[in-house]
Order: sequence, then C-alpha cells, then structure tokens
Amino acid sequence: MLNSSLCEMLGIEYPVFQGGMAWIADGKLAAAVSNGGGLGIIAAGNAEAAYVREQIRAAKSLTDKPFGVNIMLLSPYADEVAAVAAEEKVAVVTTGAGNPSKYMEMWKQAGIKVIPVVASTALARLMERLGASAVIAEGGESGGHIGELATIVLVPQIVDVVSIPVIAAGGIADGRGVAAAFMLGACGVQVGTRFLAAEECSIHPNYKEKIVKAKDLCTMVTGRRLGHPVRALRTNFQREYLKAEYSQISDEELEAMGAGSLRKAVVDGNNDEGCFLAGQSAAMVKKIQPAAEIVRELCEEAEPLLKGAAKWVR
Repeated sequence: MLNSSLCEMLGIEYPVFQGGMAWIADGKLAAAVSNGGGLGIIAAGNAEAAYVREQIRAAKSLTDKPFGVNIMLLSPYADEVAAVAAEEKVAVVTTGAGNPSKYMEMWKQAGIKVIPVVASTALARLMERLGASAVIAEGGESGGHIGELATIVLVPQIVDVVSIPVIAAGGIADGRGVAAAFMLGACGVQVGTRFLAAEECSIHPNYKEKIVKAKDLCTMVTGRRLGHPVRALRTNFQREYLKAEYSQISDEELEAMGAGSLRKAVVDGNNDEGCFLAGQSAAMVKKIQPAAEIVRELCEEAEPLLKGAAKWVR
C-alpha cells in the first residue's frame, strides 16, 4: 500500500489531501474524504466564523478521522476563523493568500498541524522557520488562485530547500500524477479538481457536468491585471471578463464584474454569470464517483507505477 511519513504524522491511511476549495469544500465532502482514508479539508474562504464552526461540527458528526480547515488569510474574517479552528481543535490547518505567522503559536498550542500552501521557495523556507509541520507546493496548473511556477518545477525546488514534508498540488488527478509527485520528492499530494466530481460534493449538477465533459484546453486564467490570477473553465463569462481586463474600465468596475460569480456557479449552476473554478486536470476527470473511491483509485493506480520504475534503469 502507498504510504509515507505524512500518513504517520497525521494518522491517515493514504497520503492524499482534498483541496480546500472555497464555496465547495464543506463538512460533508471533508468527512467523506477522511472516511476514505485521505485528509478532507473544509474551506473557510470568505465565510464568517459561525459558518466554519458549523461545517467543522458537521464533519465531526460524520467522521472520527482527522480532517482539516483551509483558511484564506486575506479574508476579512481570518482572525475569527483562526480562533475557531483552535477552539475546535481540528487536526490540520492549511493556509493560503498570506502569511499565517501571527496564528501559528495559537494553533500549535491547540495541537494543530499547520501546513501552508506555498508557491515559491522563499515562502516555503519562511514557513519552515515559523514551525510549519509541512508545506503544500501548489503549481499553476491548479484551479482557483494560482502562482507562476508549474508543479513539475516547483515541487523539487521546494523539496531541496526545506526539511519538512512537501505535498505536491496542481494538475494531479490520477495515479500517474501521484507517482510523478513522489518521484519529484513529495511525500503526498493535494487534489482539488477531481473531487468536484465526488458524489458527496455539493456543487450544482451543471458544475459537475462541465467537469466531466471538459477537454484538454478547457481552462483559462483571468485576474492578472488585479494581481490575483485565477484559473477557471473557459466559459462566456470568463471570456468577457478577460476582454474587460484589457479594456479601459477601472479596477473597481473589474472587481465588481467578478463579485459573486463563484457562488453563481457553485450554488446556482449559472452558465452565463458563474465562474467555474477548475484546474488543467479537469479533462482527466471522467465520472462522478464516491470520494472514498477517488482516494483509493489515486493510490492504487500509483503503486504499480512506482514499483515498476526500475524498468527504466539498466
């Protein structure tokens, strides 16, 4: 069975994290992934602390396995959500869009493993110095907010500069991606887009249908003008937004154009006004299936590939 130090550190069966996808990764999905042997993660996004606590308790009612919470540090509710995570003593906190240093001591005192998402070696080094238990090296193939480097070049560079475990993320949707991540030096993977097609994922059926029908050139990046590039499915809304980025409208108008678009995709399945976040791996997602089955398949597919790697060496 595929195993790593990450499994021992977190008390999980498989070294597979489910990505903390805002508006998508709730307590139900996180619990299903954790029950399947991976690490489910609840996404706080821009939600208020009360919502996050509600989802944590929902997950606790559905699983006795470890799970985590992803905290977007740019959220106006980050302070309150950080406190809720400590109070509820979740097993893991992952972070993005900022520096979690001011919360680290509080989380560590609560017995929480802190695992920030990083997109550069400099940030990875800083997180290690601050006491992170591991880091998630997320490449630009991923859905949602992205960095500049691709997973295949980011992961080995981060592995080279830190001594803590590295989890690879971005573009991983099957066992080949898992095996590749291990060969790059990672000891686990984080997968987001494939879990959009999990039975327990509560997104609108239109969203799931778009993922399952996606092709290789199905995603595009917008938001570079505002300094926070985002990868999503190529829809009429995304095309119009990209045009607006290169027009004369103000940054404020551009921000307003995108406001609420993710919710319109996740909750309403609005094909015209919704922003359907997805990574480049969307075209590799072929069916809707239980989350536990996804976790198991990822690892079962990777095992023979890793065992057979010696065939390439004479």
